[in-house]
Amino acid sequence: MKKVRIAVIGCGRIGQMHAKNIKLHEKTTLACVFDPIDKFAKKVSNDLSVPAIEKVDDVFSDSGIDAILISSPTNTHIDFIEKSVAAKKPVLCEKPIDLDIIKVNECSDRLKGNDIPIQLGFNRRFDPGHQAAKQSLIDGEIGELHQCLITSRDPGLPSWDYLKVSGGQFRDMTIHDFDLARFMLGEEPEKIFAISNALINPKIKSELNDSDTLMIIMETASGKQCHINNSRSATYGYDQRVELFGSKGMVVSENRKPHELKKYNMEFVDKREPYLNFFIERYQEAYMNSITSFVEAIIEKKPVSVGFEDGRRALLLAEAAYKSVKSGRFEKID
Repeated sequence: MKKVRIAVIGCGRIGQMHAKNIKLHEKTTLACVFDPIDKFAKKVSNDLSVPAIEKVDDVFSDSGIDAILISSPTNTHIDFIEKSVAAKKPVLCEKPIDLDIIKVNECSDRLKGNDIPIQLGFNRRFDPGHQAAKQSLIDGEIGELHQCLITSRDPGLPSWDYLKVSGGQFRDMTIHDFDLARFMLGEEPEKIFAISNALINPKIKSELNDSDTLMIIMETASGKQCHINNSRSATYGYDQRVELFGSKGMVVSENRKPHELKKYNMEFVDKREPYLNFFIERYQEAYMNSITSFVEAIIEKKPVSVGFEDGRRALLLAEAAYKSVKSGRFEKID
């Protein structure tokens, strides 16, 4: 079987990870990489023995490239998505589509009628534990879903330079949880209530008008409830849990550790390994599974499992959350 030849645009930390996954995947070939910062592109080129191209437009015009993975800065995503579609190359783009919902809506209008696959990088949908929880719901094991609880806490604050350009915690961090909530609920939330603060570093609020700690409640038309809580700094590690509670029971997708060994002695009991370090380690299987899903959509000519509209709707929830924080009340999802 012919492998899908994928080019990677953007060779930062997550781009390097994607490039390695494409290189290792049995159904893909890493065609080339591009980054405007030459040393980043050269590092991936040297590490993985692939070409580093000098002009990004060559990615779209090269007939030897079947598809494109975009892991460049957020403000470039729309331009690269549209160029990929114009070149008739399927595209997998990291989240979010953009920080500006108006620009995303305009892009959505321009893409109407397009049949080129566009997959969004909401990798948590592809986590084996989260997928097993969803399948339990589909199989009726917990009956009718009543509540979805999502906990997502980072092990430490990102750099100040990153926080300044992140677009805010709801758009940058919580957007993954908004998408996961929609995936688990199987319905669109209709109203939302959110609170946020900077409890880890007050300067994030006073100087950046942003937050590092937040909680959200959402409700669907049928009454299903969802609670999301985020923190940018959990002292005990990367905390990722999903709980689905229904009329017949509950399922929980838990945190992951390197192994399940427990230690006991006179000083402690039940001592275990810490959680996997951060998102690349915790969601390694999910990232690889997302590549598999993308490639299958291309080969089998079927819709992607998480597309542009999913990215747009996740950003709509983020915008509504900001509105709720400001108003101090429940807000309807526009």
